[in-house]
Amino acid sequence: MLYHLYELNHAALSPARALADGFRLLFKHPLNPASHTPLGRTAAASLELFERTTRRYRKPAWGLDEVTVDGKQVPVRERTLISKPFCNLVHFERDLSGMRRRDPKVLIVAPMAGHFPTLLRGTVKAMLADHDVYVTEWQDARNVPLAAGAFDLDDYIDYIIEFCRFFAGDVHLMAVCQPVVPVFAAISLMEQSRERAVPHSMILMAGPIDARESPTAVNCFALDRGLEWFRRNVITQVPWPHPGMMRLVYPGFLQLSGFMGMNLDRHITAHQDLFQHLVQGDGDSAEKHRDFYDEFLAVMDLTAEFYLQTIDEVFLRHTLPQGQMTHDGVAVDPSKIERVALMTVEGEKDDIAGIGQTSAAHKLASKLPENMREHYLQLGVGHYGVFNGSRYRDEIVPRITDFIAMHNRGENRFSRAFGNLIG
Repeated sequence: MLYHLYELNHAALSPARALADGFRLLFKHPLNPASHTPLGRTAAASLELFERTTRRYRKPAWGLDEVTVDGKQVPVRERTLISKPFCNLVHFERDLSGMRRRDPKVLIVAPMAGHFPTLLRGTVKAMLADHDVYVTEWQDARNVPLAAGAFDLDDYIDYIIEFCRFFAGDVHLMAVCQPVVPVFAAISLMEQSRERAVPHSMILMAGPIDARESPTAVNCFALDRGLEWFRRNVITQVPWPHPGMMRLVYPGFLQLSGFMGMNLDRHITAHQDLFQHLVQGDGDSAEKHRDFYDEFLAVMDLTAEFYLQTIDEVFLRHTLPQGQMTHDGVAVDPSKIERVALMTVEGEKDDIAGIGQTSAAHKLASKLPENMREHYLQLGVGHYGVFNGSRYRDEIVPRITDFIAMHNRGENRFSRAFGNLIG
């Protein structure tokens, strides 16, 4: 019933929202004398705040139409290479006509943690200059028909393995936040079976390989409540008329309330500032607010089975670091990782994945040679600063680029595959 009440409330507010938007345009129109008065600007600002706080935010566009390569602006085109019910593999294809470049392929595994993959727009853009970039574009569960079947953590791992096979191993995986666990598990399983298609390297960024290290408020929240609390209180059914009608999900609007609640004072202040910027006519500051919140407030539903399994295995039972994780009945053994270079990145002020949670991967990959591993702690950044912002672009990306270049063994792929065959 929770989802149905949310939809009913949204529908009931639709006429008021449309009316508010109409009057906002009226009070902002330059031919309206009131638009040039403090009273008119205040009315327009109030109406915009009402419209924005009651709006349904759709999936944003990537908007990556061009990128600078070797000092030249080149067009970028989005291409869907693999389309699956819960995820598309998207290629950001650069037009490098006339350039002799063979940049390393990088698959950025976006988080399935509430926000759309476009939250990584800055992450992708910073990598496009020197890499051939692909992204996992996870789908909103409420738009996936029930006939498509279930999707849990095991299925997530299967998707990662399938994508690695698509590249025949000639790729570097870059997992941001939530996917560090399924990516690490997928590579462990591929190494266990001695697959030829293992990637050159994996870069794990700000994710909970071992949530027992430096536990954050997010970790403690899960431990304090237990799995049944989440099953009873946050799982609900997708209502009509969405394509995923009757699918059990952890809905985006509940996730958003959690995101907002973590820094509620900051969000309230930001909207107060927006109001002042609109009244004062500070269009640039207002536009920055709109750009951020158009992305932040756009959320997607997660399947109930994926969400609950993740809570159980990653945050409650810690099955991966304790050597108890299984995938379709097969034990996941990270100590088998020997051919895939490993880099971990953490943020000093990360309040979601604390220091040590990601770097724990190095201890688990115990047989990986020292010259194939690296850890980097970025000072002065929180969770989002690990994969977005100026320090990510200026300090983290160059280190990732160097690590990828060091372990980009595409020219040795045949010899490695031959060695696996005879071994």
